[in-house]
Amino acid sequence: MNVLLDHFSLFRDGFLGTLSLTAVSAVIALVLGALVAACRVSPVPPLRAFGTMWVTLLRNTPLTLLFLVAIFVVPQVFFPGLSYYTLSVWALGCYTSAFVCEALRSGINTVPVGQAEAARSLGMTFGQTLRLIVLPQAGRTVVPPMSSILIALTKNTSLAGAFNVFELFGAQKTLSELGYSIVVIFGWIALAYLIITLTLSGLFRLLENRLAVAR
Repeated sequence: MNVLLDHFSLFRDGFLGTLSLTAVSAVIALVLGALVAACRVSPVPPLRAFGTMWVTLLRNTPLTLLFLVAIFVVPQVFFPGLSYYTLSVWALGCYTSAFVCEALRSGINTVPVGQAEAARSLGMTFGQTLRLIVLPQAGRTVVPPMSSILIALTKNTSLAGAFNVFELFGAQKTLSELGYSIVVIFGWIALAYLIITLTLSGLFRLLENRLAVAR
């Protein structure tokens, strides 16, 4: 308990850093995932090819390698001057978007084809059909897998600590250098991650129950 009380501000900053990484990366992943899912089910072949390439490449690339590319290659070649935090959230968001895309695509496939055909018969475009008819129904079926994806994202944020982004594992490194027991430090860090993941699980369970009532 002493290590927590004596360095509470350090744990607090690390906890808030992990929350920030999770929240910003989740927004990026959800937006990109929805766009790529739209490409995957698009009637336009080049868009379908792009969506397939995006998912295949990112799902089969180790996240550590993606971080290395984001931190050491992207600033040198494309966007110099970006902070490690910005590069990290984009690496996490792009990586997670591939899994969000596949979850949404599986939900889209559960929507009866007749509904999309009825929308087209009314003169609705593909974009309108997807946005107004298909995605709202698909969203209900993908709540449980989306919960697992965002919980995995929360745990993946620990990689950012290796690239000078201060989060929970950044706090662990600082406390280890001060000579505190690694077992005690990891115990408190594990508890912090548990608080975040249990909160996410609870929020998604409430959302799932609410959507189920609304059917």
